[in-house]
Amino acid sequence: MSKDWNFNTRAVHLEQTPDEKTRVVSEPIVPAVAYSFKDADEAAAVVSGEMEGVYYGRYGNPTTRTLEKKIAALEGAEDALGVSSGMAAISIALLAFLKHGDHVIVTKDVYGGTHKFLTNFAVRYGIEAEFVDCTDVDAIEKAILPNTKAIYIETPSNPGLCLIDIEAVSNISRAHGLPLIIDNTFMTPCLQTPLDLGADVVIHSATKYLNGHGDAIAGFVCADQEMIQRMHKDFMGDLGQPLNAWESFLILRGIKTLGIRVEKHCENAQKVAEFLENHPLVEQVYYPGLASHPQHALAKRQMRGMGGIVSFEIKGGVEEGKKFISLLELAMISFSLGDPETLVQHPASMTHSSIPEDELKFFGISKGLIRLSVGLEDAVDIIADIEQALIKLPVKV
Repeated sequence: MSKDWNFNTRAVHLEQTPDEKTRVVSEPIVPAVAYSFKDADEAAAVVSGEMEGVYYGRYGNPTTRTLEKKIAALEGAEDALGVSSGMAAISIALLAFLKHGDHVIVTKDVYGGTHKFLTNFAVRYGIEAEFVDCTDVDAIEKAILPNTKAIYIETPSNPGLCLIDIEAVSNISRAHGLPLIIDNTFMTPCLQTPLDLGADVVIHSATKYLNGHGDAIAGFVCADQEMIQRMHKDFMGDLGQPLNAWESFLILRGIKTLGIRVEKHCENAQKVAEFLENHPLVEQVYYPGLASHPQHALAKRQMRGMGGIVSFEIKGGVEEGKKFISLLELAMISFSLGDPETLVQHPASMTHSSIPEDELKFFGISKGLIRLSVGLEDAVDIIADIEQALIKLPVKV
């Protein structure tokens, strides 16, 4: 029956039932480190993976396991791995396929933390990342080398909201026997399911929309069961990146309202984007829900909603942009996104500060770009806050 349920019903009920002993509806929080076994054979079977279970807290816990199953079901994956942060998910997903001497193709429109990991950490271990315009499938094809081991993209991109045709890229990856890894943080399985479009691995910063309340840090990798088991055993546990029970409980709570929250985020973002596009002090607006977005048709084809992020540029450049975000009263300057509160940031000096200034343009980031994570407040109040800040700017039309 659950296969016929719509998203909101699945988000509430999948993989969760009342506890048999206590009858509690909420998921129990199990913060245990040690687990006992009836005999040595059972202990060995759990450690080897022959029998499902947890044997040590560094390799997971029952609360997290429930959450992993739920996210896997929502993404349409065989299994999922919960880890301590979005960057833990990104690093594990990449390291599972890459070793010394390997080459990975990465979309040039990539999250600053991913860029830093690949250009700072991975390069120290002999892994080469080539940043490519992945909106151009020919460019991807030309970039593939004999030692290429994976293709990594995010769509929509952070913060420029550039879209990549997942199905087209997956056709290339499969033709060359390469795993396609996709960061689906901005969309969540509510709005986009990349595995259905040909992706092999999906990752999330669950800190954002999946949790949705700004009070938990976590990451997830979704893939086939064999790959998840390898990541769990050889990477997450050995690197010490487990997701704790309390954070898992908070995210299980958050996912129950994911569909309702995301619907409101999308509705508000559309109104904010339309307001900004018609304002004389705004130079450019980037939002897939606008007909003016160059990939609007692709957005409608592969996404079930346009998301809660709006990026834009103020006339006058970087200084006016910084003044603008400092003048906001309702929206808060913050590095995160996907929270109930409207959050704003300046990518060039905040989330993407690891990218050298002279390379920002290549990565699709202007120095004056502003990223707005549109919250759950009434849209009229968010727009009024933006308008009062714009009025106070010294730049003239």
